[in-house]
Amino acid sequence: MTKKLVLIAEDEFSVAEILGAVLGDAGYRVETAINGRQALEHMREVRPDVILADFMMPVMDGAAMLRALKSDHRLAAIPVILMSSLPEATVAEECDGYAGFLRKPFKLAAVLDLVARIAGSAGEA
Repeated sequence: MTKKLVLIAEDEFSVAEILGAVLGDAGYRVETAINGRQALEHMREVRPDVILADFMMPVMDGAAMLRALKSDHRLAAIPVILMSSLPEATVAEECDGYAGFLRKPFKLAAVLDLVARIAGSAGEA
């Protein structure tokens, strides 16, 4: 069985590193990008099972990345979990079509639960 791939789009290195380690330990394959544009470039080469994207990033933020995904028929079905220190209601005013939301700071167990619910177990393909 192929491990599920999680793409993390996060400009804060420490947050991306912790998420990557926790998800990797849980059995997921993990790739990281420092902004939405880099995440879209990754998706030209490999299709993730789920994307964890920070709402506020330089170059291309989570909302712009989500709009770009939804406008590409090859990528539109990939579920996106948005992360932000802002309330979800504020994030929802700027974008829709995301599969889940994590309010920063988040508990790592909540991350694992949400990724498993949306992407499925790590070992399933």
